[in-house]
Amino acid sequence: MAKVNLDALIPREDFEVEENIIQGKKKETISIEDFKPDSFFFPYLRKPDFQRETNEWDAKKIAEFIYSFLTGDLIPAIILWRSTSGYLFTIDGAHRLSSIFAWINDDYGDGKISKLFYDGIVPEEQLTIADNTRKIINKKIGSYVDYKLAGSHPDKVRTDIVERVKNLAALAIQLQWVEGDASKAENSFFKINQQAAPIDKTELKLLKKRRKPNSIAARAII
Repeated sequence: MAKVNLDALIPREDFEVEENIIQGKKKETISIEDFKPDSFFFPYLRKPDFQRETNEWDAKKIAEFIYSFLTGDLIPAIILWRSTSGYLFTIDGAHRLSSIFAWINDDYGDGKISKLFYDGIVPEEQLTIADNTRKIINKKIGSYVDYKLAGSHPDKVRTDIVERVKNLAALAIQLQWVEGDASKAENSFFKINQQAAPIDKTELKLLKKRRKPNSIAARAII
């Protein structure tokens, strides 16, 4: 099955080089409310500028993950790092976060956020894949709009949605935090992502030496 492009949903940002001096207890979980565009969480979420595209999951895997979240199944913790600028960087979990955000915004690579990211020029293949993903998710799970409607008008939506929406307010995803400066966060990112899906040796070299002239030139050519 074709892979779904969710790359536009979490913006990229360069890691800070300053020492991380943020104090205080951090959030231990995130709920459905944190995924809303007007929350105090998701607007500050970022991916490292060197992270690969968020396009490794197909429609079936996205649907299965959202279903697991909505039914309270065990989900691996999301690993984050907070910079001195206040941005929350995804060290591990970009696909998981993007999948739920895609469902809430009905954007599987063809919605408002994605079109803005691609300056309105979205490839026809991506549009087709996005539409197919939407159909699969709406059939298996139901749209986020239907879940919102179920709270006030349960008679207007499917019974399985009504049952799941009752638990939505209590569901949460565990968070883990990387403590330390930008260098510690970067090392954690490479270590974790090498274990999950090994990065090509040449790509890894370019990423780790991305501030060197040769790496900058390579990215410019690409």
